[in-house]
Amino acid sequence: MAEQPTHFGAVDQQALDEVVTFTSDLIRIDTTNRGGGDCKERPAAEYAAALLSEAGLEPTLLERTPGRGNVVARIEGTDPGADALLVHGHLDVVPAEAADWSVHPFSGEVRDGVVWGRGAVDMKNMDAMILATVRNWARVGFRPRRDIVIAFTADEEASAEDGSGFLAEEHAGLFEGCTEGISESGAFTFHDGAGRQLYPIAAGERGTGWLKLTARGKAGHGSKVNPANAVSRLAAAVARIGDHRWPVRLTPTVRAALAEMAEVYGIDTDVDAPDFDVDTLLDKLGPAADLVAPTVRNSSNPTMLSAGYKINVIPGEATAHVDGRYLPGTEDEFRATLDALTGPDVDWEYHHREVALQAPVDAPAFAKMRAAVEEFAPEGHVVPYCMSGGTDAKQFSRLGITGYGFAPLKLPEGFDYQALFHGVDERVPVEALHFGVRVLDRFLRTA
Repeated sequence: MAEQPTHFGAVDQQALDEVVTFTSDLIRIDTTNRGGGDCKERPAAEYAAALLSEAGLEPTLLERTPGRGNVVARIEGTDPGADALLVHGHLDVVPAEAADWSVHPFSGEVRDGVVWGRGAVDMKNMDAMILATVRNWARVGFRPRRDIVIAFTADEEASAEDGSGFLAEEHAGLFEGCTEGISESGAFTFHDGAGRQLYPIAAGERGTGWLKLTARGKAGHGSKVNPANAVSRLAAAVARIGDHRWPVRLTPTVRAALAEMAEVYGIDTDVDAPDFDVDTLLDKLGPAADLVAPTVRNSSNPTMLSAGYKINVIPGEATAHVDGRYLPGTEDEFRATLDALTGPDVDWEYHHREVALQAPVDAPAFAKMRAAVEEFAPEGHVVPYCMSGGTDAKQFSRLGITGYGFAPLKLPEGFDYQALFHGVDERVPVEALHFGVRVLDRFLRTA
């Protein structure tokens, strides 16, 4: 069958209906990941696999640990010599306290044109877009130019050991030929409060450096002077880390983001100049600076403390945890700085570590993502950005796959998308899902 047009009509009404239904259905499947292996994604994996099978694909369901389901399927392209593209989304979600929500977090309720529930933006919406797109293609007989590998993963909200890490380490053959991948946290509407709409597409991620600090000292009676107090030593180190002001380190992705945003706002600046002051530019960008400010520096935020068992006993050991994030090319500096900040009386080690990523913004794939968004949101300004956190793209990068954040959503003004990630009353407008499946279809048809 001849290739379908890439305009609005390429997505049929059934796909628009299905993306809403699939989002709601997936939300109702409770895949809460509490960490430590406490999660069961298999029911959601079976749901996705069944829908892929109905579309004529042959999905493979894989588990490292019983109940931790992953699904992988390949759509064969028309050009056997072309590189393959990975399109992936995770099935697990973070916990939600029902008492805090306006609706039950696992109801999947559709009310007043909005789908409610945990995973509505992170990221069962994108999972549903992928499924709706693939099924639409099956109905019209469309085949993409390049092979497209679909992956739905477990455990992204924890260590990824049962998800993308497991797939990359033990099932690399399923991703043969994949050179690029797309997943969450990009191509959403950012309203700047002054009438502009930005659509940031992620082309990088800070690395993950979760740290465990351990201070050791001399245990003793709480009434005695103790210069080797482990709690005091730990508290001093934690205070130094929390107060530290990390220096500016501009990666190519962040420089590109700053340059394009400056152009959008008509700010005359040269981000490559030796005297360029990033903080001055961020001040001029107003609310839009929120897209870039977290990624011009490394960060280290103390998050957990543990010590002692009785008020009048000085413990011999105290521990703390720090959420550290580092930009591409800065891990050596990150390590050296933590050595200096912790000092001689406190040891530290990685509780969890993952690489920082960077993707080219001048690549053809990025240009096609930009074009897909601009076709359906011509009033918007597409800009690159770097994620402050991380995704499954880190694990898939071990296979040589360059990752981008591209889960398109057109959101109304006042809809705080970023605050809903892991937040209360997570939800997504139906129209945003319709926009997303249209833009995703447009991109994948041309990729």
